[in-house]
Formats: sequence, C-alpha cells, structure tokens
Amino acid sequence: MTSPGPVAETAAIRLQLRTWPEVEAYLDRCRGVIVPLGSTEQHGPTGAIGTDALTAEAVALEVGRRTGVLVTPAQSFGMAEHHLGFPGTVSLQPSTLLAVLHDVVLSLARHGFERIFVINGHGGNIATTRAAFAEAYATAASRGLPVAGRLRCRLANWFTAGPVMREARELYGEKEGHHATPSEIALTLHLEPSLQAHQRPLPEPAPAGPIHGPDDFRRRHPDGRMGSDPYLARPDHGARFLDVAAAALAAELEAFLAED
Repeated sequence: MTSPGPVAETAAIRLQLRTWPEVEAYLDRCRGVIVPLGSTEQHGPTGAIGTDALTAEAVALEVGRRTGVLVTPAQSFGMAEHHLGFPGTVSLQPSTLLAVLHDVVLSLARHGFERIFVINGHGGNIATTRAAFAEAYATAASRGLPVAGRLRCRLANWFTAGPVMREARELYGEKEGHHATPSEIALTLHLEPSLQAHQRPLPEPAPAGPIHGPDDFRRRHPDGRMGSDPYLARPDHGARFLDVAAAALAAELEAFLAED
C-alpha cells in the first residue's frame, strides 16, 4: 500500500475540508489547532500584496502536515494601517483584529480545543494578537467554558524563528532589511512561480526608521521597502525557508501540545 502524498496529507489537515463529525473525532485524540494569520499589504514595487498571508498559510499547512494538527483557514487581513498609503493594502484597525481573533479563539475553545497555535506572517499583528489572547482567556473564564482552565494560546512568527533568521543573515546580510524582505519574497516565489516575472533590480532602499501614520510611512519609504533588496530572493531559497520554518515551528508546536 502506498502512503498518501504531500497534497493528500495537506488536505487531511485543512479544517475547511473536514466535516463536523470528523472534527469531533479529532478532538478525542488531539486538542490542538493551528491558525494562520497574515496581512494584505504592499510589499514594495515587486512583492505580492498577499505575501504575509501566503507565507503564513504555507508554513502553517506544512507544520500541520508534519504534526497531524488541524489548520484553520487563514485570516488574511491584519493590522496594516501604516501601509494604507499604498494602493491594494487592506487593513483592520487594531480593535477589529482583536475582536476577530478573540472570537476565533472562543469559537474553537467552545468545541474543546485547548491549544491555539497562531502562525503569523506580519509584525504589525503581534501586539494585537497578544491582547486578543488575554481577552479570550478572561472571556472563556467568565462564560464558564469547560476548557477555560486549560486554554492556552501561542503566537509563533515564522519570520523570526531562529533558523529562519540565521538563514536570512547568511544569504542576504544587511540587505534582508525589515519589510519586503528577500526571505519572505523568496518564499512567495517558491509558492507562486508567476511572481518571478515581477523581480527586477531596484534602487537603494530607504533605511528602516520610525513608523507613524500611512502618509508619514510613504514619505519615509517611497517605494514601500525598509532597507531590503528583494531582488536577491530566489525560489530555491524560498523552499529552504519553508523547510526550516516548518521544522522549527513543528517542534515548538509539539512542545506546546505537551505542556500541562
């Protein structure tokens, strides 16, 4: 008998492809779930607007494939207010994102999920996500949910995983930058080969600096980059980033599931 291939394995862990009886049976053996969280925002003149959502979902699905943990649909809109000076960006206000994540956690907790593992692809989501976790704990307790005392949420930013950051430094050095980075662009090139057509040499980017409102950001970073050179990105680099990110986060998830 042949074993299922990667596509079949990935389909098996996608929550949206399961039936409710299958999820109920899953909860008899595992109380963990992965939630991919991204953003829909500009990534420089050559990067895909969906970069943060595409990469978060890809890493989440690979972690799910390796661990057997269910993966929810990606939350593709994040807190990207400072990128609204660039067409195509769609942002949630922090309060909106907080409410969405709060409700996602509470919905999952009501069914008996006890370990919510959010794989994030956008730095602007970090503070709001942590605040949402705090509110969800309080709400779960106030509603008397059976899992309230065991509910745990974890934020895992794939782009700051140790092996990913080391790989990026080795490949790109200081040209990795802080936004529209070659590491994240490389992963999108691996996931969607058509994006290679946008790749071209770019002038020296504006350096990273303070982030205020969208008009100020556009003034400081006219083409949307922050110290990065995405032209250095290659699809084979992206395949490597996916592998090292998934390996690191799968290990973190398994430890998280084993915690008291």
